[in-house]
Amino acid sequence: MAAGFEHILNWRLLAGSHPFPGPDGGTCINEAAIVAAGLPYRTIRSSADCPPCFSTPLAAYALGLNDAMPDDERPRLMAFVLRLSGSADRAEIEERRTRFLALESIRRILPPLLDRAGFADLAARCDEASDLDEGVSAARAAAWRGGAAAQQASQRSDWTRGALASSVARSAAAAVKAAKDARCAAEVAEGAALFTEGIWGSAVTILEDALAIGRQAPDIDLLQARERLDAARAGAA
Repeated sequence: MAAGFEHILNWRLLAGSHPFPGPDGGTCINEAAIVAAGLPYRTIRSSADCPPCFSTPLAAYALGLNDAMPDDERPRLMAFVLRLSGSADRAEIEERRTRFLALESIRRILPPLLDRAGFADLAARCDEASDLDEGVSAARAAAWRGGAAAQQASQRSDWTRGALASSVARSAAAAVKAAKDARCAAEVAEGAALFTEGIWGSAVTILEDALAIGRQAPDIDLLQARERLDAARAGAA
């Protein structure tokens, strides 16, 4: 991902729902990808709203990250604006992408959070999971232990420990759900980022690796994409 990529496209990514682009040019990543590809603009509230040429799990994960990332981290996603349109593939490839996002969130995102919480054995299980079944089993165990630790901390009025344990429970439970819903994989990162450093970088790398699975989006000329985004902003001003 080239440094300063977001400045070349001259666009700002925003979280959540918002009017189509304001004077500063703001949309979520999937809306920006639609405009940059030359497709008619549409409001995106979930991956189901994306054009059929967008990979559903990739779009869901990207949108989840877009909405969860702090403002200073979200520009990392601009490097993917030109890589979503045209990424849709066969059902078996989309299933493979979903499973990849889930497993890699368990392997890469959960372990540092579990280590921080003092659950080194579960961190090792997640890190060493050889397949999704092993990963989900480890994540379930982490969700249960985190929930139990949060309850114990609450009884002792240990709010700091309780918040960390609750984050473990939330992130691990999201990892279990991610095996069926790719957006939940982004929720794993969202919970872990509260207590561990470098999580957003890991999450973006997972998206990068998932994009390498199956059909690749066709090349979109960078300057042409910027012209389309500039025109959209000018038309909405």
